[in-house]
Amino acid sequence: MKIAHFSDPHAGGPAEDVFAYFDKRWVGVFNYRFRRKFRHDMTRLARAVEYILDTKPDVAVCTGDLTSTGQPGEFEQVRPVLKPLRDSAIPLLYLPGNHDCYVKRGKCVRAVNEMVEYLSRGDYRFRDLPLTRSYGGVEFLLLNCSRPSNLLCSWGFVDGADAEYIREVCRLEKSSPRVLISHYPMIEHHPFLRVRHRLFGQEPLLQLMRSGAIDVSLCGHVHKPYLEVDEAGHGECCAGSVTRNGSMVEIDCDPATGRFSYKTVML
Repeated sequence: MKIAHFSDPHAGGPAEDVFAYFDKRWVGVFNYRFRRKFRHDMTRLARAVEYILDTKPDVAVCTGDLTSTGQPGEFEQVRPVLKPLRDSAIPLLYLPGNHDCYVKRGKCVRAVNEMVEYLSRGDYRFRDLPLTRSYGGVEFLLLNCSRPSNLLCSWGFVDGADAEYIREVCRLEKSSPRVLISHYPMIEHHPFLRVRHRLFGQEPLLQLMRSGAIDVSLCGHVHKPYLEVDEAGHGECCAGSVTRNGSMVEIDCDPATGRFSYKTVML
């Protein structure tokens, strides 16, 4: 069973309305204009799509941050790039990132909701999360941790009801490997140094990972990719930013043994 995992393209652009200067978007627009614009190459996202279409994995996973500020025009930048993958027979699991859920402005909320439904081909909507899907003998747990936060932070939160949903799923007899998909890393080694960017409330999910009820966490958010797994490939895989690093991750899983292996793909 093969999984293609990419994350954090961060399409960006100017403020799309005057209200952007009165909410958090001005921070993201400034960041994109003077920093992110020079670090992220959107052609690498197109190459990732080409690679996925050529290799035909059983499922493709995008762990969020398609955009820089969650504006409709930014989503429209990535839509044509992802369309060939969306229109293919390969299932695509997309979980929004904190930049996709940047502000509570109505048109931005509608834009991320529309993108979730578009990329899932109408299979699920943002409000349906959390949920589970199974492909190739592997069970995927889709969890949203992204919500608008304050001006200077990019916090994520595991809602108590969502954590209980995941626990209920994991109480069932485990008949196949389980993969948790979220934008945020579950494992955090530097909670104080990264307090402005960290996830809160993930301890119940970490316990499930430690107990083996969840085998692997796939995430993004951190732009530098990393792999923290044991000898069976169980643990956490962060794809990093596809447009900054020019890389994605190809994951092979043997459902019979539950073992995972990982390969970094340079685009």
